[in-house]
Amino acid sequence: MKKLINAPERVVGEMLRGMELAHGGLLRLLPENGVVLRADAPVQGKVALVSGGGSGHEPTHGGFVGPGMLDAACAGSVFTSPTPDQMLEATKAVDGGAGVFYVVKNYTGDVLNFEMAGELAEAEGIQTDYVVTNDDVAVEDSTFTSGRRGIAGTIFVHKICGAAADDGKDLAGIKELAEKVNGNVRSMGMALTSCTPPESGEPIFQIGDDEMEIGIGIHGEPGIQRKKIEPADNIVDEMLDKILGDSVDFSGSEVAVMVNGMGGTPLMELYVAYARVADRLKDEGVNVWRMPYVGDYMTSLEMAGFSITLLKLDEEMKGYLAAPCDVAAGRPF
Repeated sequence: MKKLINAPERVVGEMLRGMELAHGGLLRLLPENGVVLRADAPVQGKVALVSGGGSGHEPTHGGFVGPGMLDAACAGSVFTSPTPDQMLEATKAVDGGAGVFYVVKNYTGDVLNFEMAGELAEAEGIQTDYVVTNDDVAVEDSTFTSGRRGIAGTIFVHKICGAAADDGKDLAGIKELAEKVNGNVRSMGMALTSCTPPESGEPIFQIGDDEMEIGIGIHGEPGIQRKKIEPADNIVDEMLDKILGDSVDFSGSEVAVMVNGMGGTPLMELYVAYARVADRLKDEGVNVWRMPYVGDYMTSLEMAGFSITLLKLDEEMKGYLAAPCDVAAGRPF
């Protein structure tokens, strides 16, 4: 294992400290709880958005904390859900009196722990609600989930609902909007390599130098097929066929497009993939709105691979997606 760390057991805490030092005017840290907050939290009278999950997916989740997106993010150990106590402390730290909304990816530990945190918060007089994102079209059930996994499409929920909360939408309105976004977003990923969590020092799975895994999850969960590597256009076509053939009718619509790197994929290759995505969508009569999102948004440590996300937009979603925000992850948000 070759990693730029000091000790596996300290890597998450030291990463969070580095984030706070690098973005001190934007973020602040609850170091004993592994929670990243927007610097001005709590914002009185505003619904607060909280997300989180295992570390190793950077810039998700702490990189999307700031005005216009998340109010707080809870960082678990690498690929391990944060605890209910962490989530409760985050909830209390950002509660401005209008309630707290959780954006939860559909992984069993995340769902159970956020539900428990919500119950604890309600017992302390804080109103909460949540959405469980499940945008992955690859598999119905997996190692860590019942139902579809929540992957890179979750970032669109963060952005749109974060802007809506800053715009004054109430808790019930945020819930309705989050469900609408989640219902209209579909994603699929693939991998060329595995990744190595610092604490184990071993790759999560073994894959041949000439192989790829289609439909991989963000924790290295198996996909739908392992086969020999093919040209990029073929890979994009296979993934888009699955996305476009799912339950959202994208034909004739405007979509937000994300080509998301898994952590070890050069931008050169992501742009090669996007070129094919753009051509295919044009051929399918699907219109790319504004500019595409190409880069690392929800990674899996140093895994080589990428995912494609399409979000079918309406006017409300477009307005909030275009709204300004100030987060450590930077552009294009």
